Amino acid sequence: MPDAATPVTPLERLLAIDTIYAERVAMELPRGREVLARFPQANVVEVPSHWQIPGLHGNAGNVADWNAIKRTQLVLGTLKAPRLRPNGRSSDFIAPSQSNGCAMSCAYCYVPRRKGFANPITVFANIEQILRATERHVARQGRKPTANQCDPVDWVYDIGENSDCSVDAWVSDNVRDLVDLFARTDGAKASFATKAVNRDLLELDPRGATRVRFSLMPRDLSRLVDVRTHPVKHRIAAIDDFVEAGYEVHVNLSPVIVGDGWLDAWDGLLTELDAGASSRAKAQMAAEIIFLTHNDRLHEVNLGWHPRAEELLWTPTTQEPKRSQTGGWNVRYRRGWKGARVRELLDLIERRTPWLRVRYAF
Repeated sequence: MPDAATPVTPLERLLAIDTIYAERVAMELPRGREVLARFPQANVVEVPSHWQIPGLHGNAGNVADWNAIKRTQLVLGTLKAPRLRPNGRSSDFIAPSQSNGCAMSCAYCYVPRRKGFANPITVFANIEQILRATERHVARQGRKPTANQCDPVDWVYDIGENSDCSVDAWVSDNVRDLVDLFARTDGAKASFATKAVNRDLLELDPRGATRVRFSLMPRDLSRLVDVRTHPVKHRIAAIDDFVEAGYEVHVNLSPVIVGDGWLDAWDGLLTELDAGASSRAKAQMAAEIIFLTHNDRLHEVNLGWHPRAEELLWTPTTQEPKRSQTGGWNVRYRRGWKGARVRELLDLIERRTPWLRVRYAF
Protein backbone atom coordinates (compact mmCIF):
# COMPACT_ATOMS: atom_id res chain seq x y z
CA MET A 1 0.00 0.00 0.00
CA PRO A 2 1.24 3.54 -0.72
CA ASP A 3 2.45 5.80 2.06
CA ALA A 4 0.37 8.70 3.35
CA ALA A 5 1.90 11.14 0.86
CA THR A 6 1.00 9.02 -2.18
CA PRO A 7 -2.46 9.51 -3.73
CA VAL A 8 -4.64 6.43 -3.34
CA THR A 9 -5.97 5.13 -6.65
CA PRO A 10 -9.55 3.83 -7.11
CA LEU A 11 -8.12 0.31 -7.40
CA GLU A 12 -6.25 0.60 -4.10
CA ARG A 13 -9.43 1.74 -2.37
CA LEU A 14 -11.18 -1.41 -3.53
CA LEU A 15 -8.49 -4.07 -3.57
CA ALA A 16 -5.45 -4.95 -1.50
CA ILE A 17 -5.08 -8.60 -2.47
CA ASP A 18 -3.11 -10.72 -0.02
CA THR A 19 -4.52 -14.18 -0.86
CA ILE A 20 -5.27 -15.79 -4.22
CA TYR A 21 -7.09 -19.13 -4.32
CA ALA A 22 -6.17 -20.72 -7.64
CA GLU A 23 -6.88 -23.83 -9.66
CA ARG A 24 -3.68 -25.39 -10.99
CA VAL A 25 -4.92 -25.34 -14.59
CA ALA A 26 -5.77 -21.65 -14.24
CA MET A 27 -2.29 -20.83 -12.94
CA GLU A 28 -0.77 -22.51 -15.98
CA LEU A 29 -2.75 -20.51 -18.56
CA PRO A 30 -1.30 -17.24 -19.92
CA ARG A 31 -4.07 -15.15 -18.40
CA GLY A 32 -3.65 -16.87 -15.04
CA ARG A 33 0.08 -16.11 -15.05
CA GLU A 34 -0.68 -12.47 -15.88
CA VAL A 35 -3.09 -12.16 -12.95
CA LEU A 36 -0.60 -13.69 -10.53
CA ALA A 37 2.05 -11.25 -11.78
CA ARG A 38 -0.26 -8.30 -11.04
CA PHE A 39 -0.37 -9.29 -7.37
CA PRO A 40 3.15 -10.58 -6.63
CA GLN A 41 2.78 -9.99 -2.89
CA ALA A 42 -0.23 -12.32 -2.59
CA ASN A 43 -0.08 -15.74 -0.98
CA VAL A 44 -1.24 -18.31 -3.55
CA VAL A 45 -3.32 -21.23 -2.26
CA GLU A 46 -4.00 -24.05 -4.71
CA VAL A 47 -7.61 -25.31 -4.71
CA PRO A 48 -9.28 -28.12 -6.67
CA SER A 49 -12.09 -25.89 -7.95
CA HIS A 50 -13.18 -22.27 -7.73
CA TRP A 51 -16.47 -23.65 -6.44
CA GLN A 52 -14.83 -25.65 -3.64
CA ILE A 53 -12.89 -23.42 -1.27
CA PRO A 54 -13.42 -24.49 2.35
CA GLY A 55 -13.71 -21.57 4.70
CA LEU A 56 -14.63 -19.14 1.94
CA HIS A 57 -17.76 -20.31 0.14
CA GLY A 58 -20.86 -21.13 2.15
CA ASN A 59 -19.24 -20.14 5.43
CA ALA A 60 -21.73 -18.20 7.53
CA GLY A 61 -18.92 -17.08 9.79
CA ASN A 62 -17.64 -14.89 6.98
CA VAL A 63 -20.48 -12.41 7.45
CA ALA A 64 -18.49 -10.40 9.97
CA ASP A 65 -15.59 -10.17 7.49
CA TRP A 66 -17.74 -9.56 4.40
CA ASN A 67 -15.95 -6.43 3.14
CA ALA A 68 -12.47 -7.48 4.22
CA ILE A 69 -12.73 -10.69 2.19
CA LYS A 70 -13.84 -8.82 -0.91
CA ARG A 71 -10.91 -6.43 -0.55
CA THR A 72 -8.11 -8.88 0.21
CA GLN A 73 -9.00 -12.17 -1.52
CA LEU A 74 -9.13 -13.20 -5.16
CA VAL A 75 -9.97 -16.47 -6.87
CA LEU A 76 -8.41 -17.69 -10.11
CA GLY A 77 -10.33 -20.41 -11.91
CA THR A 78 -11.60 -21.67 -15.26
CA LEU A 79 -15.09 -21.63 -16.71
CA LYS A 80 -15.50 -25.30 -17.51
CA ALA A 81 -18.17 -25.09 -20.22
CA PRO A 82 -18.70 -21.58 -21.63
CA ARG A 83 -22.33 -21.25 -22.67
CA LEU A 84 -24.49 -18.49 -24.03
CA ARG A 85 -28.18 -18.21 -23.31
CA PRO A 86 -31.06 -15.97 -24.39
CA ASN A 87 -32.04 -12.98 -22.29
CA GLY A 88 -34.36 -10.61 -24.13
CA ARG A 89 -34.69 -7.78 -21.63
CA SER A 90 -31.43 -5.94 -21.00
CA SER A 91 -29.67 -7.85 -23.79
CA ASP A 92 -30.46 -10.43 -26.43
CA PHE A 93 -28.00 -12.93 -24.95
CA ILE A 94 -25.93 -13.52 -21.83
CA ALA A 95 -22.31 -14.17 -22.78
CA PRO A 96 -20.15 -16.65 -20.87
CA SER A 97 -18.89 -15.08 -17.66
CA GLN A 98 -15.32 -13.82 -17.83
CA SER A 99 -15.46 -13.52 -14.05
CA ASN A 100 -17.80 -14.11 -11.14
CA GLY A 101 -18.26 -12.16 -7.92
CA CYS A 102 -17.39 -8.59 -7.10
CA ALA A 103 -15.16 -6.43 -4.94
CA MET A 104 -18.10 -4.20 -4.10
CA SER A 105 -20.78 -4.99 -1.53
CA CYS A 106 -24.16 -3.70 -2.68
CA ALA A 107 -26.62 -4.80 -0.02
CA TYR A 108 -29.28 -5.92 -2.53
CA CYS A 109 -27.01 -7.86 -4.91
CA TYR A 110 -28.04 -11.40 -5.83
CA VAL A 111 -24.51 -12.53 -6.83
CA PRO A 112 -23.31 -13.42 -3.28
CA ARG A 113 -26.02 -16.07 -3.08
CA ARG A 114 -24.41 -17.97 -5.94
CA LYS A 115 -21.38 -19.18 -3.99
CA GLY A 116 -22.33 -18.18 -0.50
CA PHE A 117 -21.61 -15.09 1.54
CA ALA A 118 -18.74 -12.75 0.61
CA ASN A 119 -18.04 -14.13 -2.90
CA PRO A 120 -14.95 -12.11 -3.92
CA ILE A 121 -13.90 -11.80 -7.55
CA THR A 122 -13.19 -15.03 -9.42
CA VAL A 123 -11.23 -14.41 -12.62
CA PHE A 124 -11.66 -17.04 -15.33
CA ALA A 125 -8.28 -17.61 -16.92
CA ASN A 126 -9.48 -19.57 -19.97
CA ILE A 127 -10.43 -16.35 -21.75
CA GLU A 128 -9.49 -17.69 -25.18
CA GLN A 129 -12.09 -20.45 -24.84
CA ILE A 130 -14.67 -17.88 -23.69
CA LEU A 131 -13.87 -15.61 -26.65
CA ARG A 132 -14.14 -18.47 -29.15
CA ALA A 133 -17.51 -19.58 -27.79
CA THR A 134 -18.82 -16.02 -27.99
CA GLU A 135 -17.48 -15.42 -31.49
CA ARG A 136 -18.99 -18.66 -32.79
CA HIS A 137 -22.37 -17.75 -31.31
CA VAL A 138 -22.33 -14.30 -32.93
CA ALA A 139 -21.44 -15.85 -36.30
CA ARG A 140 -24.39 -18.26 -36.09
CA GLN A 141 -26.87 -15.43 -35.52
CA GLY A 142 -26.25 -13.57 -38.73
CA ARG A 143 -27.79 -10.14 -39.07
CA LYS A 144 -30.50 -9.14 -36.61
CA PRO A 145 -33.73 -9.48 -38.61
CA THR A 146 -35.84 -6.92 -36.75
CA ALA A 147 -35.31 -4.16 -34.24
CA ASN A 148 -36.24 -4.83 -30.61
CA GLN A 149 -35.95 -2.98 -27.32
CA CYS A 150 -32.44 -4.39 -26.75
CA ASP A 151 -31.12 -2.65 -29.86
CA PRO A 152 -32.50 -1.63 -33.26
CA VAL A 153 -29.57 -3.03 -35.26
CA ASP A 154 -27.16 -5.22 -33.28
CA TRP A 155 -27.43 -8.37 -31.23
CA VAL A 156 -26.57 -7.34 -27.67
CA TYR A 157 -24.47 -9.60 -25.42
CA ASP A 158 -24.27 -8.94 -21.67
CA ILE A 159 -20.65 -9.65 -20.67
CA GLY A 160 -21.02 -8.78 -16.97
CA GLU A 161 -24.05 -10.61 -15.59
CA ASN A 162 -22.25 -11.91 -12.49
CA SER A 163 -19.64 -9.21 -11.96
CA ASP A 164 -18.75 -5.56 -12.50
CA CYS A 165 -16.60 -5.29 -15.60
CA SER A 166 -15.18 -1.90 -14.64
CA VAL A 167 -13.57 -3.48 -11.59
CA ASP A 168 -12.69 -6.70 -13.42
CA ALA A 169 -10.69 -4.64 -15.92
CA TRP A 170 -8.34 -3.61 -13.10
CA VAL A 171 -7.70 -7.26 -12.23
CA SER A 172 -7.18 -8.81 -15.67
CA ASP A 173 -7.34 -8.07 -19.40
CA ASN A 174 -10.46 -10.21 -19.88
CA VAL A 175 -12.71 -7.18 -20.34
CA ARG A 176 -10.23 -5.58 -22.76
CA ASP A 177 -10.29 -8.77 -24.85
CA LEU A 178 -14.09 -8.79 -25.00
CA VAL A 179 -14.29 -5.10 -25.91
CA ASP A 180 -11.76 -5.75 -28.70
CA LEU A 181 -13.75 -8.78 -29.90
CA PHE A 182 -16.98 -6.84 -30.32
CA ALA A 183 -15.18 -3.84 -31.82
CA ARG A 184 -14.06 -6.01 -34.73
CA THR A 185 -17.35 -7.97 -35.03
CA ASP A 186 -20.15 -6.72 -37.25
CA GLY A 187 -23.74 -6.97 -36.07
CA ALA A 188 -23.16 -7.40 -32.34
CA LYS A 189 -22.25 -5.32 -29.31
CA ALA A 190 -21.21 -6.00 -25.73
CA SER A 191 -23.04 -4.56 -22.74
CA PHE A 192 -22.38 -4.35 -19.03
CA ALA A 193 -23.74 -2.49 -16.01
CA THR A 194 -21.34 -0.84 -13.60
CA LYS A 195 -21.17 1.10 -10.35
CA ALA A 196 -17.50 1.97 -10.75
CA VAL A 197 -15.56 4.41 -12.92
CA ASN A 198 -12.48 2.82 -14.45
CA ARG A 199 -10.87 5.45 -16.63
CA ASP A 200 -8.41 2.89 -17.96
CA LEU A 201 -11.31 1.75 -20.16
CA LEU A 202 -11.14 5.11 -21.94
CA GLU A 203 -7.86 3.96 -23.49
CA LEU A 204 -9.59 1.14 -25.38
CA ASP A 205 -11.15 1.46 -28.84
CA PRO A 206 -14.72 0.13 -28.55
CA ARG A 207 -15.88 1.65 -31.87
CA GLY A 208 -19.42 1.99 -30.57
CA ALA A 209 -19.70 -1.76 -30.00
CA THR A 210 -19.73 -1.77 -26.19
CA ARG A 211 -22.62 -0.35 -24.20
CA VAL A 212 -21.71 0.81 -20.69
CA ARG A 213 -24.74 1.09 -18.40
CA PHE A 214 -23.95 3.28 -15.41
CA SER A 215 -26.20 2.26 -12.51
CA LEU A 216 -27.67 5.27 -10.74
CA MET A 217 -29.84 5.92 -7.71
CA PRO A 218 -30.34 8.93 -5.40
CA ARG A 219 -27.10 9.87 -3.63
CA ASP A 220 -28.19 9.41 -0.01
CA LEU A 221 -29.69 6.02 -0.78
CA SER A 222 -26.60 4.96 -2.67
CA ARG A 223 -24.37 5.87 0.28
CA LEU A 224 -26.36 3.42 2.41
CA VAL A 225 -26.82 0.43 0.11
CA ASP A 226 -24.15 0.76 -2.63
CA VAL A 227 -21.34 -0.23 -0.31
CA ARG A 228 -17.78 0.16 -1.66
CA THR A 229 -18.97 1.60 -4.99
CA HIS A 230 -17.93 4.86 -6.59
CA PRO A 231 -20.10 7.88 -5.75
CA VAL A 232 -23.07 8.51 -8.02
CA LYS A 233 -21.73 11.97 -8.90
CA HIS A 234 -18.56 10.34 -10.26
CA ARG A 235 -20.58 7.96 -12.41
CA ILE A 236 -22.59 10.83 -13.90
CA ALA A 237 -19.42 12.88 -14.42
CA ALA A 238 -17.90 10.00 -16.42
CA ILE A 239 -20.75 9.70 -18.94
CA ASP A 240 -19.50 12.31 -21.40
CA ASP A 241 -15.94 10.96 -21.29
CA PHE A 242 -17.10 7.44 -22.14
CA VAL A 243 -19.27 8.70 -25.00
CA GLU A 244 -16.29 10.66 -26.31
CA ALA A 245 -14.14 7.51 -26.12
CA GLY A 246 -16.51 5.61 -28.41
CA TYR A 247 -18.76 3.78 -25.98
CA GLU A 248 -22.52 3.78 -26.11
CA VAL A 249 -23.63 4.91 -22.65
CA HIS A 250 -26.97 4.08 -21.07
CA VAL A 251 -28.14 4.32 -17.47
CA ASN A 252 -29.66 1.76 -15.15
CA LEU A 253 -32.06 3.40 -12.75
CA SER A 254 -31.89 0.54 -10.31
CA PRO A 255 -32.78 -0.78 -7.99
CA VAL A 256 -35.66 1.56 -7.31
CA ILE A 257 -36.23 1.31 -3.55
CA VAL A 258 -39.50 2.79 -2.39
CA GLY A 259 -39.71 4.54 0.97
CA ASP A 260 -40.53 7.90 2.50
CA GLY A 261 -39.64 10.69 0.08
CA TRP A 262 -38.47 8.28 -2.60
CA LEU A 263 -39.95 10.17 -5.55
CA ASP A 264 -38.47 13.49 -4.45
CA ALA A 265 -35.09 11.78 -4.18
CA TRP A 266 -35.37 10.47 -7.73
CA ASP A 267 -36.38 13.95 -8.86
CA GLY A 268 -33.07 15.18 -7.49
CA LEU A 269 -31.14 12.39 -9.21
CA LEU A 270 -32.77 13.07 -12.58
CA THR A 271 -32.07 16.79 -12.21
CA GLU A 272 -28.41 15.95 -11.57
CA LEU A 273 -28.31 13.66 -14.61
CA ASP A 274 -29.92 16.32 -16.81
CA ALA A 275 -27.32 18.89 -15.74
CA GLY A 276 -24.37 16.49 -15.93
CA ALA A 277 -24.81 14.93 -19.38
CA SER A 278 -24.04 16.71 -22.65
CA SER A 279 -26.47 16.99 -25.53
CA ARG A 280 -24.42 14.38 -27.40
CA ALA A 281 -24.68 11.94 -24.51
CA LYS A 282 -28.39 12.57 -24.11
CA ALA A 283 -29.06 11.92 -27.79
CA GLN A 284 -27.73 8.36 -27.57
CA MET A 285 -28.81 7.50 -24.02
CA ALA A 286 -31.56 5.16 -22.87
CA ALA A 287 -32.59 3.85 -19.47
CA GLU A 288 -33.52 0.59 -17.83
CA ILE A 289 -35.68 0.81 -14.70
CA ILE A 290 -35.65 -2.10 -12.26
CA PHE A 291 -37.52 -2.01 -8.98
CA LEU A 292 -36.07 -3.84 -6.01
CA THR A 293 -36.20 -7.61 -5.68
CA HIS A 294 -34.79 -8.99 -2.45
CA ASN A 295 -34.25 -12.46 -1.00
CA ASP A 296 -34.90 -14.04 2.39
CA ARG A 297 -31.46 -15.67 2.62
CA LEU A 298 -29.66 -12.47 1.67
CA HIS A 299 -31.82 -10.62 4.20
CA GLU A 300 -30.54 -12.90 6.95
CA VAL A 301 -26.94 -12.45 5.81
CA ASN A 302 -27.30 -8.67 5.67
CA LEU A 303 -28.61 -8.56 9.21
CA GLY A 304 -25.18 -9.82 10.23
CA TRP A 305 -23.21 -6.99 8.65
CA HIS A 306 -25.51 -4.18 7.46
CA PRO A 307 -28.84 -4.14 9.32
CA ARG A 308 -29.50 -0.47 8.53
CA ALA A 309 -29.85 -1.33 4.85
CA GLU A 310 -32.44 -3.97 5.65
CA GLU A 311 -34.73 -1.32 7.10
CA LEU A 312 -35.21 -0.14 3.50
CA LEU A 313 -34.79 -3.42 1.64
CA TRP A 314 -37.04 -5.67 3.73
CA THR A 315 -40.53 -4.13 3.94
CA PRO A 316 -43.14 -6.91 4.29
CA THR A 317 -46.05 -4.47 4.24
CA THR A 318 -45.30 -3.53 0.62
CA GLN A 319 -43.71 -6.77 -0.63
CA GLU A 320 -44.94 -10.19 -1.70
CA PRO A 321 -42.97 -13.46 -1.84
CA LYS A 322 -42.07 -15.53 -4.88
CA ARG A 323 -40.26 -18.86 -4.80
CA SER A 324 -36.80 -18.48 -6.37
CA GLN A 325 -35.16 -20.95 -8.75
CA THR A 326 -32.70 -21.89 -5.99
CA GLY A 327 -35.44 -22.85 -3.55
CA GLY A 328 -35.44 -19.74 -1.37
CA TRP A 329 -37.92 -16.91 -1.37
CA ASN A 330 -37.54 -13.70 -3.29
CA VAL A 331 -39.61 -10.71 -2.24
CA ARG A 332 -40.76 -7.98 -4.58
CA TYR A 333 -43.15 -5.09 -4.30
CA ARG A 334 -46.80 -6.15 -4.42
CA ARG A 335 -48.05 -6.22 -7.99
CA GLY A 336 -50.75 -3.54 -8.05
CA TRP A 337 -48.90 -1.33 -5.57
CA LYS A 338 -45.70 -1.61 -7.59
CA GLY A 339 -47.49 -0.78 -10.83
CA ALA A 340 -48.61 2.54 -9.38
CA ARG A 341 -45.05 3.36 -8.32
CA VAL A 342 -43.71 2.50 -11.76
CA ARG A 343 -46.18 4.92 -13.34
CA GLU A 344 -45.19 7.64 -10.88
CA LEU A 345 -41.52 7.29 -11.77
CA LEU A 346 -42.21 7.21 -15.51
CA ASP A 347 -44.31 10.36 -15.21
CA LEU A 348 -41.46 12.03 -13.33
CA ILE A 349 -38.98 11.07 -16.06
CA GLU A 350 -41.28 12.50 -18.70
CA ARG A 351 -41.41 15.80 -16.82
CA ARG A 352 -37.83 16.09 -15.63
CA THR A 353 -35.81 14.36 -18.39
CA PRO A 354 -38.10 14.08 -21.43
CA TRP A 355 -35.06 13.29 -23.59
CA LEU A 356 -34.40 10.03 -21.68
CA ARG A 357 -35.86 7.07 -23.56
CA VAL A 358 -36.95 4.25 -21.25
CA ARG A 359 -36.18 0.84 -22.73
CA TYR A 360 -38.19 -1.03 -20.11
CA ALA A 361 -39.43 -0.66 -16.55
CA PHE A 362 -40.51 -3.40 -14.18
